[in-house]
Order: sequence, then structure tokens, then C-alpha cells
Amino acid sequence: MPIRLRRSVLAVPGSNPRMMEKAAASEADEVFLDLEDACAPLEKPAARGKVVEALTTHDWAGKTRVVRINQVTSRFAFDDLREVVSGAGPSLDCIMVPKVRNAGDVAFVDRALLQLEQSLGLPVGGIGIEAQIEDAMGLMNSDEIAFASERLETLTYGPADFSASMQLPSLTVANTRNYPGDIFHYVLFRLAVSARAAGIQVIDGPYLLIRDIDGFREAAGRAAALGYDGKWVLHPGQIGPANEVFTPSQADFDKSARILDAYREATEVDRRGAVMLGDEMIDEASRKMAEQFYSRGLAAGLSPSPSDAPDAAPA
Repeated sequence: MPIRLRRSVLAVPGSNPRMMEKAAASEADEVFLDLEDACAPLEKPAARGKVVEALTTHDWAGKTRVVRINQVTSRFAFDDLREVVSGAGPSLDCIMVPKVRNAGDVAFVDRALLQLEQSLGLPVGGIGIEAQIEDAMGLMNSDEIAFASERLETLTYGPADFSASMQLPSLTVANTRNYPGDIFHYVLFRLAVSARAAGIQVIDGPYLLIRDIDGFREAAGRAAALGYDGKWVLHPGQIGPANEVFTPSQADFDKSARILDAYREATEVDRRGAVMLGDEMIDEASRKMAEQFYSRGLAAGLSPSPSDAPDAAPA
């Protein structure tokens, strides 16, 4: 399964050709063309053709190309899959499945994709799945959902529908008044644990106040602190902050490179299991932390700053 860069995940209505064209030229890591909530019910059938045209005619410049279908229990989902994959299968990276409540929802999409790939001569297993968790039932079943298919690449949080599911006393996606902490912390952490246990990515949902860039940056920072790979963006103005927040700083990236170099020398040359790097002891656990940090930085295009090789001293 490919590990894709998903710092910024741009949502675009599948019924709006102009917005899809602009999205292709944006700096977002991933763009998903939405056939679900962003399309009025009467527009959904026609939107499939517009999505196929956008996928097959625009230059997506290395972006992860995703289509969000309708909920699998709806009358639209099967035709969404059939028409989009038949028309644009080679130009499609993943299918996003909204309102996933159990592993069966993912299995339905997995089997449908398998049959379509076989009948169309596409590489079997080549189209991935992104599962969106949006209600209490989905959160309860997040562990089984995360392991439901080898195609699954992400768990994604949907805060608006989740807030409605929980009957939160709020009309926007924000912390409820008079609550002393982050009301979504448990949800975000639970989804992160499920995703990491399955070895897949985890993506935070949208911040709806699109002109409040400071608020967006704060929300993205909380998700990044929990190890999230990225966040939805609803407006081009949110793309840059998302890419920045979910990219390691140059200083941290350089430190991760020094840790990896020092530990490699200690274990492979000096055959020691723990060493000192400056005032800090590093060992195998340190290597694991540095490795994931270093990998994130490389994926985001960072390179280590020129420096002398670190000196490693016995612990």
C-alpha cells in the first residue's frame, strides 16, 4: 500500500467544474471530489460525469486523487462507484466512504472495487479506500473498521455529523461553551490509536470557519500533536497553514537525522545499545521516534541541513 502525503486534504463539490479545475492547480496534497454532502440530491447523477471529466482532463500534478461517494446504504452509492471507476479508474487513487459505521460498509466497497477492477482490466487492489468516521457507532467500531480491508489507507474524522450524532449543544464545529477542555480530544485520540494499530494514516476533519485562519491553525496543531497526518481544508486559504503545521520543522528534522546517524554508528560500528547525543540518552525507542519524524520530513520535501556527523558517547 502506498504511503501518500496528506497534510492538506481539499474538499471540492463534484457538481462544480470550475472549482475542480482550480483544485487541480492548488498546493493541496490530496483533493477529493465530493458526490455526497456537497452535491444536492438532484445534482448527484449528473455530478458523476463531471467528476470523471475532471479526473481525466486536468493535470493533478502528483496529487492524491479521491472521490467521495455517498453513504453505502443510500440509493446513490453503487452507481457512484460504477460510473466513476468505469470512467476514470486509471486516474483515481482512492474512494472515500462517508459515514462508515462498521467493517461491512468498507467490505461492500472493497468487493465492488474488486469486481470493477477485474471487469475493466485495472490492477487488482490498485484503488485504495478512505473511511470517514462520523457518528457514535462508527467510533465504537473504529478498531474493526481500521482492519476491514487491505485497501484501507486512512481513517478520517467527520466532526459535524459526529456532533449531531452526540447531540452536542452547538451549531458549529467548535468546543462547546462551559466545557473545560477539548471536547473532541477523546474522539481524535481514539481514531489515532485505531489507525496506528492497523498501520494506516489518520486525518482530521474540516474547520468550518474558513476565514478564521488562526482558529484553523490552532485546531490543526492539536491534531498534529496527536500524530495526525493531515487535515481537511475547505478553502485555498487553509492549504498553506495545513501544509506548514503537518510538516516537521527544519530543526526537528535535522535532530531526527542526527539521532539516526548517532544510533546507527553506535549499534553497527561500536555495537552499543544506548549512547549520549549531547545531554540526551538515545536508544532503540529514540530511533523509532526519529525514524517516523525523518520519514515525514522526507515525504514533505525536507533535506538535512549540512552539518558535521554527530559524536556519540557511551551512555
